[in-house]
Amino acid sequence: MVTKNRKNTQKSGEAPAGRSFCFSLAASTQLITRRLEFQPALHAWYRIHQRKLPWREAPSLYKTVVSEFMLQQTQVTTALPYFERWQRELPDFKVLAAASEAKVMKLWEGLGYYSRARNLHKLAQALAGRTEPPRSPADWQELPGIGPYTAAAITSISFDEPAACVDGNVVRILARLTGEGRLFRDGSAAAKHFTPIADALIIGSHPGTHNQAMMELGATVCLRQRPLCLVCPVAGFCSARKSGDPEKFPRLRPKQIEQRSVIRVWCEQRGQLLLKRSHAGARQLAGLYELPEARDLHLPPPDKKTLLAVKRRAITRFQITESIYALKQTPALRQIIASDESLEWVSLEKLDDITLSGPHKRWIQELRQHVKT
Repeated sequence: MVTKNRKNTQKSGEAPAGRSFCFSLAASTQLITRRLEFQPALHAWYRIHQRKLPWREAPSLYKTVVSEFMLQQTQVTTALPYFERWQRELPDFKVLAAASEAKVMKLWEGLGYYSRARNLHKLAQALAGRTEPPRSPADWQELPGIGPYTAAAITSISFDEPAACVDGNVVRILARLTGEGRLFRDGSAAAKHFTPIADALIIGSHPGTHNQAMMELGATVCLRQRPLCLVCPVAGFCSARKSGDPEKFPRLRPKQIEQRSVIRVWCEQRGQLLLKRSHAGARQLAGLYELPEARDLHLPPPDKKTLLAVKRRAITRFQITESIYALKQTPALRQIIASDESLEWVSLEKLDDITLSGPHKRWIQELRQHVKT
């Protein structure tokens, strides 16, 4: 009965009792002890198999910083065209610092998580006033938009600081290498647990190479599903592979997804489209344009016959269903629009000149074709 109660009251982030915890602890100790075997195997693989990425070619501090900001919450394939365009338009910290926020946001349009672009802009302005950039992870974390992971990535790659990067990829690798079976509350709790192991593994290595090799391994071989264990350069160190079920590691408590519904309107007149611009202090979409919500216009529920499209998107933990209805102008509606500074008539020919949220840019392009037909 005592064992049963202990199992049922186990909190997320705590180790399971008994042999599994001892096994993971022993595996962690053994992995750290074999660091001088692990590092050469990983680094040799990386030198041969690393992807050719623009921020790795003729690397610079600026390229590293921009790429790290873009790759937060974004896959490499998505970020590539944005990075290349960004480099053409804003090639260094000085040019970025002097650029207008409108230009910065337009170049970022479609990448999402727009606070990253604003923080990158602020960071460039902060660095513009320095004779030398900071070198330590702690000093980098004093700058806008820089957390522990980004600080470790920048300083290890650019300055050879022995700071380990621990993101979701690295958590997955270390959980499998050590066979860690505890249930973590979330990714942050898992990262906190594995950081001491990651720090120990980086000692005595070329830190920038080591961090990039770990991230590359997680992105291309030690995949979340169907990991490529047969070609893994460190398979001989992996406890999960020996167990025969690497996909069960790491164990993270499922995220609580919240469903939301939004009613939006498509109101067009004389070659212009009604849009709403989020206020400058908005947390997610500050300064970006989207189709207005019905509630912005104090409208009752629309007639289902005017429904144009139903679209879906995700923002953080929210799954949002957005229903878009056609709306005709009325004298009362014109008064509401005139009294709300956030509502603007934008020429259809000039939609490319403003910064729309990524989903709404796609939806507006689709709907323009639909409305024409």
